[in-house]
Amino acid sequence: MKDITVIIPIHTNENDELNLLQTAINSVKDQQTKPEKLLIVCTEKLKSGIENLDFGDTNYEIIINNTESYDFSSQINFGVENCETEFFCILELDDELSKLWIRKVKDYMDYYEDVDVFLPLITNVDRDNKFIGWSNEPVWALNFSEELGVLDLDSLLNYPNFNIDGMVMRVENFKDMGGLKKNIKLTFVYEFLLRAVFMDSRIMTIPKVGYKHVNLRDGSLFWNYKNHPSYLIGTNAGPFWLETAKKEYFFTEDREIEEKEL
Repeated sequence: MKDITVIIPIHTNENDELNLLQTAINSVKDQQTKPEKLLIVCTEKLKSGIENLDFGDTNYEIIINNTESYDFSSQINFGVENCETEFFCILELDDELSKLWIRKVKDYMDYYEDVDVFLPLITNVDRDNKFIGWSNEPVWALNFSEELGVLDLDSLLNYPNFNIDGMVMRVENFKDMGGLKKNIKLTFVYEFLLRAVFMDSRIMTIPKVGYKHVNLRDGSLFWNYKNHPSYLIGTNAGPFWLETAKKEYFFTEDREIEEKEL
């Protein structure tokens, strides 16, 4: 059976965000099949606060990214560099894995040995835990992609709304691709998936067994993008970054991006 490291990237340097982290840790503690390791990537400032949380009997490690880049992409890249398992899984600090996720994904990994990336069916909720909608489910609609359940490039170019929270991926594939790009704001997930498919990574969404994602929470990743002046380019931020993703996925390196209006 394949082995998995769950990575929680702490892309903040503020202690008041840590009150959300225990829920994510609990969702790992409660797995029917435990991951081989839980890896939390944070800054030195937050380490002592995280050490006081309840990990139960989970095999965990807190690692410090000593650079000034503790954005989401940099923290994930740093975590993967420190992975000793064949696969890794991304868990946001305020999200939850379903109790069956690790067990079910391992079943799929054993059966679909040619798949490099497994995506969960994501349940999006607001900060009051009210249902908003689903992510990653279109691949199970007839005629969406060439192969049912599998994401292909043509479909992704026409429909960008996929998410890598909860994603399970081969460590070596991720490294070969160059990881996530921190210079692409707002649509870095879309660019990453485009690049993955372009580089022949096989991506499949696992139906029914999912992941709960808190969307639009104050202080969340998207909230920060939406409210940070450097990420807002007039009213054209969305279209600009969508087009940027489509231009950059051919390249594995994280190139400097000139932010400008379309």
